Amino acid sequence: MKTGTLIAALLLAGSAASAQNDPTVMTINGVPVTRSEFEYSYNKNNAEGVIDKKTVEEYVDLFINYKLKVAAALDARLDTLTSFRQEFAQYRDQQVLPTLATDADVEAEARRIYDNTKRSVGDSGLIRPAHIFLQLGQKAPAAEQERARQRIDSIYTALKGGADFADLARRLSQDQGTAANGGLLPWIGRHQTLKEFEDKAFALKVGEMSEPFLSPVGYHIVLMKDRKQLEPYDSLRASIMKFIEQRNLRERIAETRLDTLVRRSGGLLTKEQVLERRADSLMAQDSGLRNLIREYHDGLLLYEISNRAVWEKAAKDEAGLEAYFKKNKKKYAWREPRFKGIAYFVKTKDDVKAVRDCVKKLKFSEWNEALRSTFNNDSVLRIRVEKGIFKKGDNGLVDSLVFKSKAFVKSFDGYPIKATYGKLLKKGPEEYTDVRGLVTADYQDMLEKEWVAGLRKKYPVVVDETVLKTVNNHK
Repeated sequence: MKTGTLIAALLLAGSAASAQNDPTVMTINGVPVTRSEFEYSYNKNNAEGVIDKKTVEEYVDLFINYKLKVAAALDARLDTLTSFRQEFAQYRDQQVLPTLATDADVEAEARRIYDNTKRSVGDSGLIRPAHIFLQLGQKAPAAEQERARQRIDSIYTALKGGADFADLARRLSQDQGTAANGGLLPWIGRHQTLKEFEDKAFALKVGEMSEPFLSPVGYHIVLMKDRKQLEPYDSLRASIMKFIEQRNLRERIAETRLDTLVRRSGGLLTKEQVLERRADSLMAQDSGLRNLIREYHDGLLLYEISNRAVWEKAAKDEAGLEAYFKKNKKKYAWREPRFKGIAYFVKTKDDVKAVRDCVKKLKFSEWNEALRSTFNNDSVLRIRVEKGIFKKGDNGLVDSLVFKSKAFVKSFDGYPIKATYGKLLKKGPEEYTDVRGLVTADYQDMLEKEWVAGLRKKYPVVVDETVLKTVNNHK
């Protein structure tokens, strides 16, 4: 088989047999949207558990707005940004790379793991020992070594006298991982444990117990519980497949196959090009994968264009926020008054006035830094303070001193004097920064509506009502 034919075959392996009949349900800025893409988006956003479910007809406008924003992002060439291209390629490749490893490849890897294990096990087979272990460091003092030797000998004497091995293991073994289970170890083969332990254990017959022996980590007494040869491949296949999945070995197999494709192209293709071609091939025949990858592609563009046109723009547009607040000030009126200021605790009476003098000529946004640098700028803290816009119930000290209501006031040791400073806003905020979060959200909403209205005028939209009626209603 020629190299080019081999690569084409591997790129197509595992993909769907034929493309689905998939008519165009709408066209946005000249770009067709297939019925399967619309269905994918509609069904995902109106699945079980979604509170505000939409009918197909209600969802059309939401979907069109989404696609119009993507069209604006493409016009702005955001898809050419290096950051976008890298993030999108990384996601796409995560979906595509595993498909380069066929089921036959995984089966071959499972066989290889089994054959290697069988060779490692060899004629000695597998053993299931139990042991009682007393820990002893190699550099332990002579007295400690002698105490350990005497103790293991006394345990061995008890065992020879008929004591229960599992009971002594539970009470005396210092191998915490096996003691609770009567000293029982998992099945092990050659070259899986200490040589001194292995030599003694593999020499035992089932039911036979070793004399005490010393390894680099301490003393052991081993009881052989069982022995066996490695089971046939078919008996272990499910466990091996689970091992392959847990260790992500399928991805390693796919990486190897990718390297093979690049090498056999004779320098004509890079890894990125192979994966891109593989993705194109799979998406052409698998609408589910195509819609999944397109969703991520468009989602990245939507985030970036929305951030530029609405979110970041609104957050940084101080003049716009202020103008919006002044125009809609009644919207932010309060039913109950608020206290705009600070609640604070100080050590001396003089500091009550000093705090007020410190901030009274400053903007509210500057108070925190001024108080910190003036009163808490070294290891001695002179003030404990909370700044904010408080309604009744937010702060005990404000409730007590400003709203004149009974409230629990938290005290601070060493700060006996309590005070507040600020102003009572009875009808509503005096500036947009008092309700910045609400104003920003509303301003963003206004910008969003204006932006979408502009996109509706800029980009033509054509909906095929006949195809729309077949959404989720076709064979």
